[in-house]
Amino acid sequence: MQAERLADELKLLGFYCDIRKNFNLSFLSNGETKKTDYGCCVFLDKDISVARMLEKSGLRLFNSAASIKKCDDKLLTHVELADCGIPMPDSIYAPLCYYEDAEVNRSFLDNAAEKLSFPLVAKKCFGSCGAGVFLIKNHDELYGFEKSNITASHFYQKFIGNGGEDIRVIVIGGKFVCSMKRKNAEDFRSNVELGGHGEVYSPDSKLIALCEKVAYILQLDYCGIDILTDAQGNRYVCEVNSNAFFAEAERVCGVNIARKYAEWIAACISSR
Repeated sequence: MQAERLADELKLLGFYCDIRKNFNLSFLSNGETKKTDYGCCVFLDKDISVARMLEKSGLRLFNSAASIKKCDDKLLTHVELADCGIPMPDSIYAPLCYYEDAEVNRSFLDNAAEKLSFPLVAKKCFGSCGAGVFLIKNHDELYGFEKSNITASHFYQKFIGNGGEDIRVIVIGGKFVCSMKRKNAEDFRSNVELGGHGEVYSPDSKLIALCEKVAYILQLDYCGIDILTDAQGNRYVCEVNSNAFFAEAERVCGVNIARKYAEWIAACISSR
């Protein structure tokens, strides 16, 4: 388990650690947050309200609530990285509707299909481990997805044909740690949770600089950045994961990611 690995490494560095579920952590009373005796929290959840409440109670979070929010919402990630020289797949946001029987705007779908071409990728803004990501092959599938998800935050994206491959890059404290290529022969999504597997990958300096820049813009202590590569060798930032699982990367890269993250946390606490 990710939490146990991090706790063990922090304990080896001399820190007392508790592993807590995301309930009964803090509460509001008379307009004030309950204060805590803890010094920091490695927040492995995505509950932004709880994360912000913990920060209000005096905790230093790894990652911060603001940074988690920027990564948890996949479209917001792209918005935050826009105009910063970060290559990303062309993306078109879907209008957010508030009632399920709303009429699908066919002109919007026609425009999206024309700009992105088929196949294209449909993404729900919120989801982990490949959930909520679909390959759309024609107008009928596009209409069906839009109709079924009209009240859900989602967007459409240009498909970067990569044969179920991507590169997962781990960045801690703004510095490159390791990277692996993920492959999935059975799905266009490379996620390990969907049957993909990793193999060690040696990035060039441009890829390292790109990923470190992404982590800096999003102000992340720790992240996993997913990179797509097209047939011409062009690279695109696909997603940024603020609480990326690291077991597979540790296995294939032979790097103690938990220890490096714990060392970054220790350094941040010591400098406060």
